[in-house]
Amino acid sequence: MAEDLRKGNVIDLDGKLYQIIDVQHIKMKRTALNRIKMRDLRSGSIIEQSFQNTETFKKVRLEGRPMQYLYQENGLYYVMDQDSFEQIPLTKDQMGDAINYLVEDMILNVEFYQDEVLSVSPPITIVLTVTKTEPGYAGDTKSGASKPAVLQTGYTLNVPLFVNQGDKIKVDTRTGNYLERA
Repeated sequence: MAEDLRKGNVIDLDGKLYQIIDVQHIKMKRTALNRIKMRDLRSGSIIEQSFQNTETFKKVRLEGRPMQYLYQENGLYYVMDQDSFEQIPLTKDQMGDAINYLVEDMILNVEFYQDEVLSVSPPITIVLTVTKTEPGYAGDTKSGASKPAVLQTGYTLNVPLFVNQGDKIKVDTRTGNYLERA
């Protein structure tokens, strides 16, 4: 029922899979509504819709599997199931933002609905090497100052002025932000 939906639940609505982002319960004189913000897991689009408390939905269970990233070839990214050793090619769209952090042999969490790949998530934090950045200069001590840096994966982010080329840094893959030197 609509009143039982919580943030993070996945539902099947008219043949489309949606993940609940936010739920607001609105009480009215004779009835109650639930205003639900949800993301289409296939297209990534976000919609908001209101439902009566009594409306029912089919909850969907996704299966997450740890898979090892192997290599990229001809626009496809190959991952291997850790249990069956089956290799699966994934497209750039299926990989999503995980592309920014891919390092050979990295373990990714791949979420499936039946046999369809819905999302790919890298570890929450990852250590990467800075391959290109401008040097920091003595006297550059302004609090919070930053500069762009290119990582070994080709991803660019802002880092503090004291980070130099060749340094290893820890990155939060959920936000794409610098965390600390490693």
